[in-house]
Formats: sequence, C-alpha cells, structure tokens
Amino acid sequence: MNLILQALTSNLAAPAAIDTIAGITGAARAEPIAVRAAGTQAWRLAGAAQAANAELDRACLEAGIDYAWIDPARRLADFRLVAMDMDSTLITIECIDEIADMQGLKPQVAEITEAAMRGEIEFNESLTRRVALLKGLDASALQRVYDERLQLSPGAQPMLQAIQAAGLKTLLVSGGFTFFTDRMKTRLQLDYTHSNTLEIVDGKLTGRVVGGIVNADEKRATVERVCAELGAAPHQAIVMGDGANDLRMMEVAGLSVAFRAKPVVRAQADVGLNFVGLDGILNLLG
Repeated sequence: MNLILQALTSNLAAPAAIDTIAGITGAARAEPIAVRAAGTQAWRLAGAAQAANAELDRACLEAGIDYAWIDPARRLADFRLVAMDMDSTLITIECIDEIADMQGLKPQVAEITEAAMRGEIEFNESLTRRVALLKGLDASALQRVYDERLQLSPGAQPMLQAIQAAGLKTLLVSGGFTFFTDRMKTRLQLDYTHSNTLEIVDGKLTGRVVGGIVNADEKRATVERVCAELGAAPHQAIVMGDGANDLRMMEVAGLSVAFRAKPVVRAQADVGLNFVGLDGILNLLG
C-alpha cells in the first residue's frame, strides 16, 4: 500500500512535516507526486508501515495534512459510480438548519442535526423532530436558502468535472430534501438523485415529509440499486459522506471517503479529507 500525503499549497509548514511523518511510519523515502487537484501538494511515502496509524493521525492533524493508504494499482477507471451525501459534503451547509434559521429555530434544529450526524440519535427520529419544528414556515424560505446560503464544498466542481470526463456516473443521495437535490442535479449535471420530500400545503411547510425517509439503510439500498442499473458491483462505487447516516452506504463501497467528517465516520472510512477539497481524491487514484 502507498501512503499518500496531501495538503493545501497554502500550508507552507507541510513540507517540513513530511520527514517527521516518514520517520513515524518507517518510510524509506518521501517522493513528491504530480497533483491533479489545483491548490494541493502531495507526496508518496515508500515502504511505510501501516501499523502506525494512531501516531500518524496525531502528526498529520497537527501539520494540516491528509493521509490515505492506497493500493498503487487503484485507478479512477476501476470505478463506475461516485455517490455523494449532500449536506456538509457536496455543499457546505446543512439545509435544514438554514431553513430553521428563517423560523428563528436554528440552534434547536442544529443541535438535533449534530447529534444525528454523530450517531447519537436515530436518523428517522431526528428528521421527524426537526421537520416538525418547521411547521407553518412559508415555502419561499427554501428558495432563499438555495439562493443566499448554499455553496459547493471546496473542490466539488473540479472533482465532478474530472470524474464525469472519465465516464463515471454520479449519484447524490441525501437525508435532505428534493427541493435542493433537484436543483443540484440540474446545476451539476448529475445522473441520479434521491432524497426526502417536504410536504407543502397552501405555500406553507406542514412539518411532515411525504413518503419514506431516506435514512442510512435507504442510502445503502440506493447505491446498490444504482450500481445494479449500471451493471456494476457496489465495490465499483466511490462513496463520500460526513455523518453517521452515511456509514451504511460506505460499507459496500470500493472506496469510502470521509469529508470534513464526524470522528465516527473518519474512523471507518478508507480516506479522510480534513484539509484538502473533494478533488483530493484525484491525487489518490491514477
């Protein structure tokens, strides 16, 4: 396995930390590698010992460096699908928290959101409780959130452009809402989306969702279903997420990516991107 280190080019201290990290892992040498993600710098550590992860975690975190153990034979062409969570993964915000802000209820809703993403509250319960707090809000608040607050995460656009150019299909599967995933599908030319539908009556949110809830099990089932439609196996999927409700779909992926993720997710993902953007995956795969 190759140990790949990467950091933002603005992190001027990162190169000096590479020798320290090489010593921790017993690597014979550190080699700068050509990067495919703008604004990043990357190194390959040859002969690194994979058993040193605890100390490696600390050293990389202190230095602002992301690391990943990658089979040198892995190529982007090995994959057929990239499946992404939306809130706090593809985009920088939690849409439901921002909707709640229009109702003056962001702290209450955000607290439930955080607990759910850490895995402390079952997702169905957390979504039902949060959506109920939105009852009576004018539906125009959704468009305001999209127009005024929704931004793509760093590296999202170039990552999508690269994987689409390579012929991979894209899936946005979210515990959020169709109002936003539908717009992201059109804006980013995504192939598939799946999310929850907010009930709206007479221009007001009712505090309920329509139909089943897209929870962790449904996210996994969606990845498996789309892979089957493509004639691909789930291990030919790259799955990206940040919260506990993404773990089930990460389990079936060939490569799981934790982006700015909660500790429970970082601990179980193949790759953690804490500092570089989503396009950091391009530096990992030939």
